Amino acid sequence: QVQLVESGGGLVQAGGSLRLSCAASKRTFSNFGMGWFRQAPGKERELVATMTWAGIRTYYADSVKGRFTISRDNAKNTLYLQMSILKPEDTAVYYCAASIFGDRVITSATMYDYWGQGTQVTVSS
Repeated sequence: QVQLVESGGGLVQAGGSLRLSCAASKRTFSNFGMGWFRQAPGKERELVATMTWAGIRTYYADSVKGRFTISRDNAKNTLYLQMSILKPEDTAVYYCAASIFGDRVITSATMYDYWGQGTQVTVSS
């Protein structure tokens, strides 16, 4: 079992930045593929970004390319999402997730095995 705890959410003005963190409970964090998802009210959960276990391959949703950066520090068992040039449409609950398929870029939420509780990001216009 892997426990994931997100932090770093909050209220920010459009154009601003936030950095989300996701702390994992296990040292085997380095074996997992990791992803960030988000869910806005009334909408389905959507993929934001993913990263393989070694951080070599990444994937970004078109809506965040060039603005968000996913990264990980396996020594600290922590995943990050640096968000810049935030827009009101980025408002959502952001979740981190871990997949046992650490060497693949996993884009489907159903392929993730562990989820955090989420952190709210609100971007005001």
